[in-house]
Amino acid sequence: MTVATYETITLSKATQHEGITILTLNRPESMNALNTKMAIELIEALHELKYEESLSVLVLTGEGTKSFCAGADLKERNGMSHKDWKRQHDYFEEVTTSIRSFPFPVIAAVNGYALGGGLEIALSCDLRTVAAHMQAGLPEAKLGLIPGIGGTQMLSRLLPIGLAKEVLYTGRKITAQEALQWGMVNGVYPAESLMEETLKLAESIASNAPLSLKALKKAINHGSETDLATGLALELEAYYKCADSEDRLEGIRAFNEKREPVWQGK
Repeated sequence: MTVATYETITLSKATQHEGITILTLNRPESMNALNTKMAIELIEALHELKYEESLSVLVLTGEGTKSFCAGADLKERNGMSHKDWKRQHDYFEEVTTSIRSFPFPVIAAVNGYALGGGLEIALSCDLRTVAAHMQAGLPEAKLGLIPGIGGTQMLSRLLPIGLAKEVLYTGRKITAQEALQWGMVNGVYPAESLMEETLKLAESIASNAPLSLKALKKAINHGSETDLATGLALELEAYYKCADSEDRLEGIRAFNEKREPVWQGK
């Protein structure tokens, strides 16, 4: 496990499975709002975690039960020069880019409000589980802005275009049940059991071959952005990388010997 001390985030290993790491946004006094320091620390942590050999699944959540992330810290932005605003926004962009390009599956455990950049962070994850009291939204139009770190693109790929436009045009909040009904999230749970249920999902993923997880994410993410023929070619390329791996042979041995496989990640 990477040893590092951060001011605005925490990292911990799940007790259930060595391959699961929990990254927690830790500014509860500010509803876990994203400021420059948090963005820089998230970028650094995500970069380091990419090389963590034991990692298979990353769970991203917020401290407390009130807020996952309330978006950009507007108090910090108050009075910023245009240059400083742009520099900060570059960091924010890199946060969501780093999540989307993270080699292993990332699950957002949304424990409360996910607004503005907070929802964009959650949308950048592969899967989302939410607390029943969660409320999410992209209210930028109410502030004379639009989402700028992936919100318009991620939401319109996840929802029917009419629903995505309604959410973006009105800036209204989405409830947990609406998010489930629309397919935005993978599960809704009572706040007290959200992390337990999220870790069950993470464990069911982390038990699989790490090379397969990386290949699946790459094939799905890249293939979904292109035509079918190119997507199938990307899938086949990833398939043969897995087929030529030692883990594929271990998977077959374990199946025939009726035991759990011991993955080596190679």
